[in-house]
Amino acid sequence: MRYTQYFLPTLKETPGDAEVVSHQLMARAGMIRKVAAGIYDYLPFGLRVIRKVENIVREEMNRAGAIELLMPAINPADLWQQSGRWQEYGKELLRLKDRKDTEFCVGPTHEEV
Repeated sequence: MRYTQYFLPTLKETPGDAEVVSHQLMARAGMIRKVAAGIYDYLPFGLRVIRKVENIVREEMNRAGAIELLMPAINPADLWQQSGRWQEYGKELLRLKDRKDTEFCVGPTHEEV
Protein backbone atom coordinates (compact mmCIF):
# COMPACT_ATOMS: atom_id res chain seq x y z
CA MET A 1 0.00 0.00 0.00
CA ARG A 2 1.25 3.44 -0.84
CA TYR A 3 1.87 5.95 1.91
CA THR A 4 -0.56 8.36 0.24
CA GLN A 5 -3.35 5.77 0.61
CA TYR A 6 -2.50 4.91 4.22
CA PHE A 7 -4.96 5.97 6.96
CA LEU A 8 -2.72 8.13 9.15
CA PRO A 9 -4.65 10.93 10.89
CA THR A 10 -1.82 13.02 12.38
CA LEU A 11 -2.42 16.00 14.67
CA LYS A 12 -0.70 19.38 14.55
CA GLU A 13 -1.54 20.17 18.17
CA THR A 14 -0.95 18.01 21.23
CA PRO A 15 -4.27 16.81 22.73
CA GLY A 16 -5.10 18.82 25.85
CA ASP A 17 -5.72 15.76 28.01
CA ALA A 18 -2.40 14.11 27.07
CA GLU A 19 -0.04 14.63 30.01
CA VAL A 20 2.55 11.90 29.42
CA VAL A 21 5.07 12.58 26.64
CA SER A 22 4.63 9.13 25.07
CA HIS A 23 0.86 9.66 24.92
CA GLN A 24 1.34 13.07 23.30
CA LEU A 25 3.73 11.69 20.68
CA MET A 26 1.63 8.63 19.83
CA ALA A 27 -1.54 10.73 19.48
CA ARG A 28 0.19 13.31 17.28
CA ALA A 29 1.80 10.60 15.14
CA GLY A 30 -1.59 9.01 14.43
CA MET A 31 -0.85 5.79 16.32
CA ILE A 32 -3.70 6.01 18.85
CA ARG A 33 -6.98 7.83 19.33
CA LYS A 34 -8.72 8.25 22.68
CA VAL A 35 -12.22 6.79 22.90
CA ALA A 36 -12.82 7.32 26.64
CA ALA A 37 -10.74 7.58 29.81
CA GLY A 38 -8.14 4.80 29.56
CA ILE A 39 -9.64 3.37 26.36
CA TYR A 40 -7.83 3.88 23.06
CA ASP A 41 -8.20 2.84 19.44
CA TYR A 42 -4.98 1.56 17.91
CA LEU A 43 -4.91 3.05 14.45
CA PRO A 44 -3.15 1.19 11.60
CA PHE A 45 0.30 2.63 12.32
CA GLY A 46 0.00 1.96 16.07
CA LEU A 47 -1.20 -1.59 15.47
CA ARG A 48 1.72 -2.16 13.12
CA VAL A 49 4.14 -1.05 15.85
CA ILE A 50 2.48 -3.40 18.36
CA ARG A 51 2.81 -6.32 15.92
CA LYS A 52 6.51 -5.57 15.40
CA VAL A 53 7.15 -5.50 19.16
CA GLU A 54 5.21 -8.77 19.54
CA ASN A 55 7.39 -10.38 16.88
CA ILE A 56 10.60 -9.20 18.55
CA VAL A 57 9.46 -10.61 21.91
CA ARG A 58 8.30 -13.84 20.23
CA GLU A 59 11.68 -14.30 18.50
CA GLU A 60 13.54 -13.77 21.78
CA MET A 61 11.24 -16.18 23.61
CA ASN A 62 11.73 -18.81 20.90
CA ARG A 63 15.48 -18.32 21.11
CA ALA A 64 15.29 -18.88 24.89
CA GLY A 65 13.18 -22.03 24.41
CA ALA A 66 10.02 -20.53 25.93
CA ILE A 67 6.55 -21.60 24.89
CA GLU A 68 3.89 -19.01 24.11
CA LEU A 69 0.38 -19.31 25.50
CA LEU A 70 -2.77 -17.24 25.53
CA MET A 71 -5.06 -17.14 28.56
CA PRO A 72 -8.70 -16.02 28.57
CA ALA A 73 -9.57 -12.48 29.60
CA ILE A 74 -12.82 -13.64 31.24
CA ASN A 75 -12.28 -15.82 34.33
CA PRO A 76 -14.79 -17.84 36.39
CA ALA A 77 -15.58 -16.26 39.77
CA ASP A 78 -14.84 -19.55 41.59
CA LEU A 79 -11.10 -19.18 41.03
CA TRP A 80 -11.07 -15.63 42.34
CA GLN A 81 -13.27 -16.47 45.32
CA GLN A 82 -10.95 -19.36 46.32
CA SER A 83 -7.96 -17.03 46.39
CA GLY A 84 -9.89 -14.37 48.32
CA ARG A 85 -9.14 -11.74 45.72
CA TRP A 86 -12.79 -11.57 44.58
CA GLN A 87 -13.50 -9.50 47.71
CA GLU A 88 -10.06 -7.81 47.87
CA TYR A 89 -10.45 -6.12 44.49
CA GLY A 90 -13.80 -4.61 45.46
CA LYS A 91 -15.58 -2.40 42.92
CA GLU A 92 -12.50 -2.15 40.67
CA LEU A 93 -12.94 -5.77 39.50
CA LEU A 94 -15.22 -5.84 36.46
CA ARG A 95 -17.76 -8.58 37.17
CA LEU A 96 -20.43 -10.05 34.93
CA LYS A 97 -22.93 -12.91 34.77
CA ASP A 98 -23.87 -15.16 31.89
CA ARG A 99 -27.42 -16.13 30.99
CA LYS A 100 -27.29 -18.98 33.55
CA ASP A 101 -26.36 -16.47 36.30
CA THR A 102 -22.83 -17.86 36.58
CA GLU A 103 -20.44 -15.16 37.78
CA PHE A 104 -17.29 -14.19 35.89
CA CYS A 105 -14.81 -11.34 35.94
CA VAL A 106 -12.38 -9.69 33.57
CA GLY A 107 -9.11 -10.98 35.03
CA PRO A 108 -6.60 -8.20 35.74
CA THR A 109 -3.97 -10.90 36.35
CA HIS A 110 -3.77 -14.60 35.56
CA GLU A 111 -2.36 -16.14 38.74
CA GLU A 112 -5.73 -17.72 39.51
CA VAL A 113 -6.08 -19.30 36.09
